[in-house]
Amino acid sequence: MSRSSRGGSRPERRSGRRHPASSDAPTLPDEEVPIDTGTARVERDPDHPDRVTLHVNGVPSSALDLADPGFLAFEYMQQMAAVLAGLPDGPLRVLHLGAAGCALARHVEHERPDSRQLGVDVDARLLELVRSWFALPRSPRLRLRADDAGRALASLAPSSFDVVVRDVFAGDRTPDHLADGGFAAAAHRVLRPGGVLLANCADRPPLSLARREAATLAAAFGPDAVADGRLGVIAEHAVLKGRRYGNVVLVAVRAAPEDAAPSPVGGTGDPTGDQPDDASGDRATDERATDERATDEVDLHDAGLARRLRSLPVPARLLVGDELARFAGA
Repeated sequence: MSRSSRGGSRPERRSGRRHPASSDAPTLPDEEVPIDTGTARVERDPDHPDRVTLHVNGVPSSALDLADPGFLAFEYMQQMAAVLAGLPDGPLRVLHLGAAGCALARHVEHERPDSRQLGVDVDARLLELVRSWFALPRSPRLRLRADDAGRALASLAPSSFDVVVRDVFAGDRTPDHLADGGFAAAAHRVLRPGGVLLANCADRPPLSLARREAATLAAAFGPDAVADGRLGVIAEHAVLKGRRYGNVVLVAVRAAPEDAAPSPVGGTGDPTGDQPDDASGDRATDERATDERATDEVDLHDAGLARRLRSLPVPARLLVGDELARFAGA
């Protein structure tokens, strides 16, 4: 259920800093390994010995460079990272729904040290394995929780995260309960004012799923979300033009009231609650993380964001404002 649909090629991308491989690096399996939901397999890149792809039930679910935590291979993750780069400097509080191999969580920790992140995946055994196989940030920087994404989201305190990432799939599409109005409202609730939802939607022409979800998010994030530029859709040109199946990233920003007191991104406290990695966590930790103060909103009209998306190895386009309204049928 928490498996992602990864399409397209994987262009080479390297971050500016690399971490040397540990002398006591874990041994990776050569064959399929049983997990709670089926099987997992780690495929090595013959041209890049530090790079691996995690396959879950035969589907490529995460691609990592074990020596470079900032590396992102999948195009839609690069697009998400371009949006995150527009947030104010400093650590983030990030919720990852559909953790798999935690590639984006590694990237966030690499770019924004001391971030506090929670990765949720329905497969408990998979989380145990990726923790042992890959160089993941340790708790409390990254906690892992085995749970249904919707149930986990409902359990979290209001205004407790700067970013919510949804990357959950059943087969080749997002489960209905994680793409409806209830999910959109729940994501809006756990975001701090100015916080960002990044949702990966795999779709095929005429992009009916992405269009419907864009309209759903517009309703949940306020009547002015489209007009104010707080809602956007990102994809490769060929996908947006309806030429092929691919990934669409939906971006929704929770409004920050004009009179809200500013707050540093990341804030204080720990929003992640009780996780297998840290049995000492409890619900009280969630309550302490509640913070209605606003962080600076990502400006989806920002020319810098459009430039970052155009500069990716596979260039992407952002629809916002009137273009987004036409896409969503608003």
